[in-house]
Amino acid sequence: MLDDTPLSQTVVLVDTNVIIEAVRTATWNALTGALRVETVRECHDEAERGDPTNPGYVVVSSADLRRLHRVHDVTQGELAEYLLEDVGASGLDAGEQHLFAHALQRARHGDTVWVLCSADKAAIRAAVRVKIHDQLRSLEEMSNAVGARPVSPYKRHFETLFLAKYRTEYLLGG
Repeated sequence: MLDDTPLSQTVVLVDTNVIIEAVRTATWNALTGALRVETVRECHDEAERGDPTNPGYVVVSSADLRRLHRVHDVTQGELAEYLLEDVGASGLDAGEQHLFAHALQRARHGDTVWVLCSADKAAIRAAVRVKIHDQLRSLEEMSNAVGARPVSPYKRHFETLFLAKYRTEYLLGG
């Protein structure tokens, strides 16, 4: 997928919302079966806790989370480094902050065999601010890459066109 690395060897970092949407659309098993899907402890714990009072609540089971290839712990130092680097990080939730802290460490250490699958506008803006926007991929794109077909349509912000539109807009200063 990147640098001529086979897709199966590319690390796909996912945030809480991507985990939930992949479970909701029944693409999670295909993704985690074909890709090295990883996340950070905070996103893992957010997905596990969930919010049953939230309309449209989706249960993410322990079995779903065990399908992750790896769960990374983010140190307070790594998180602080990211928060100092990205002045707009306060607009992200805790899971996204931890995921971006981990992604920034990967970028700084020259690790190029990874992509970041995140969905909302705040995450896209953050990726542009810290110059890892080329690593962004939509859930739809990752699912298509492994032949996973959702049982119901993706919510708009998990689609490739949404990501492309807002990444371009934010790169142009919007």
